[in-house]
Amino acid sequence: MQVKWLDWAKQIQAISQAGLAYSKDVYDLERFEQLRNLSIEIMHAYTDVEETKIRELFANETGYQTPKVDVRGAVFDGDRILLVREKLDGAWALPGGWADVGLSAKENVVKEVKEEAGLDVRPGKLLAVLDKKFHDHPPSPHHVYKMFILCEAVGGRAEAGMETSEVGYFAEDALPPLSIERNTEAQIKALFAMKRDPDADVAFD
Repeated sequence: MQVKWLDWAKQIQAISQAGLAYSKDVYDLERFEQLRNLSIEIMHAYTDVEETKIRELFANETGYQTPKVDVRGAVFDGDRILLVREKLDGAWALPGGWADVGLSAKENVVKEVKEEAGLDVRPGKLLAVLDKKFHDHPPSPHHVYKMFILCEAVGGRAEAGMETSEVGYFAEDALPPLSIERNTEAQIKALFAMKRDPDADVAFD
């Protein structure tokens, strides 16, 4: 769940980013830059990440700050769900990733499943839109909305991609070690429940 220092750092960063984008007063710009530096110092103090890396990932955007969008495909084969093994941490996740500018949510999930699992899919129902801060993910420098989309495999061949090392289908009671940065066990089990109940409402935070 969200921790206070991280929440404060994100809020300070968001305020400073908006101020740097819209303020015209040179003194205000200086103060907003100080706020941005303070947010970076907070992140550095509570993590092992170098300040330069934090600035690149956390405080390098311009304009009004908005949440990032993570799109994940829920592809079922009977009572099993498709997961891919991430090269970054060696754990398993639903195929997906950051939404690309210029692509719709459906287009993004089609692209991600193809790249990470080798399958061609047809997007169906939107199952959930979850705010990462309400779930048991590790602390993240970004405010993230996670979209889970039910997909049907219509072609291709299950095979690993550039960012994945394995692909497989898993039963609800036999899930492998999960990449909790990307998805939690509770989220995967909720997707199974929604698959069993086609009339279930879209889950959202």
